Amino acid sequence: MSQADLLDQAPVFQLKGSMLAITVLELTHNDLARLDAQLLAKVAEAPNFFSNIPLVLALDKLPEDCGELDLAELQAVCKRHGLCIMAIRTEREEHIARARELDLAVLPPSGARERLIEPAESAEARRKAEKPREPEVRPTKVVTTPVRGGMQVYAEGGDLVVLASVSAGAELLADGNIHVYGPMRGRALAGVKGNAKARIFCQRLGAELLSIAGKYKVAEDLRRDPAWGDAVHVSLSGDVLKITRL
Repeated sequence: MSQADLLDQAPVFQLKGSMLAITVLELTHNDLARLDAQLLAKVAEAPNFFSNIPLVLALDKLPEDCGELDLAELQAVCKRHGLCIMAIRTEREEHIARARELDLAVLPPSGARERLIEPAESAEARRKAEKPREPEVRPTKVVTTPVRGGMQVYAEGGDLVVLASVSAGAELLADGNIHVYGPMRGRALAGVKGNAKARIFCQRLGAELLSIAGKYKVAEDLRRDPAWGDAVHVSLSGDVLKITRL
């Protein structure tokens, strides 16, 4: 037998077991707008933890009467925040059929005990928060050009001032206040590290989402406000965003 024949018969792969830790995102409500907003706030707390993280999407805790789940849009929401869905976990036939259309693996419900996880960055921030200290104040971040869809601007430790328009699909984040001197059609999250005294100011309200210290309103709620389309000042009153015309 020639050397070439021996090479043709040599195995080119091996199957091996692994105990890799996989994060499970357990969905309890069929509300993709709320999921999008809450993931955005969570990623802002620990962006490194959520960078291209693989996960299993658990759908087995969804109530039977939750309505039709748009699995493709759910996958898109997760991908937008850096979450890479490897498989879904479910027993429901409609979810299984849709997962196969999207080339997602399907796992049966697990009997294994799962624990809640907290990103190390969030845990460290929580520990530091327990020790009162003077907040680190950084200079105001000023943006003079339009913020296009898909762009994200973060003012760490201070305020964010945008002297131009903010397009749909753009994201503004600040530990302090956010000022937009132009039409605001994207997302604005002020006080992302828990500063409930943070404010949002914009010249023309048309936002997809507004949030202060984790409390938020999405476009569906914002459009009902009489100040929609006007210059506004947004503050937090208890757990509710208060929108006032300027």
